Amino acid sequence: MRIQIIAVGHRIPAWVQAGVLDYQRRLTGGLRLELKEVSPARAALRPDPDRARADEAKRLLAAIPERAGVIALDERGEAWSTRDLAARLAAWMQHTPEVVWLVGGADGLAPECLARADARWSLSRLTLPHALVRVVLAEQLYRAETLLRGHPYHRD
Repeated sequence: MRIQIIAVGHRIPAWVQAGVLDYQRRLTGGLRLELKEVSPARAALRPDPDRARADEAKRLLAAIPERAGVIALDERGEAWSTRDLAARLAAWMQHTPEVVWLVGGADGLAPECLARADARWSLSRLTLPHALVRVVLAEQLYRAETLLRGHPYHRD
């Protein structure tokens, strides 16, 4: 199964790229994790958060494969435990060839992106830097996959 993180942003620090790459390499069992970046809103749009989100939404939505399941990372989304994520991952592996996670820019995701999502997930009630979210998400996907395999990486 192909898993994509489609995230707004570019010029991400090397430690973020290294962290995501580490978890990409660790995934097994037919799971492939890919990171796709879309450019943030143009500087002229940034003072208007609604216009900035709409501008980013065009690129995010265009990057989603046609029949992919879509999960929006959203602070108002459901709080899933790692076990919840693992259960969802197991179901997706049975029925969905591709799942995409959308990571918005500084102003979050546009309503169009939230409407396209099959689910909304809140990683935490904390405000996390968007670059760090990529690493946390990659690690949680790896952790969920190890849980499904019975690997000792995950401990309750």
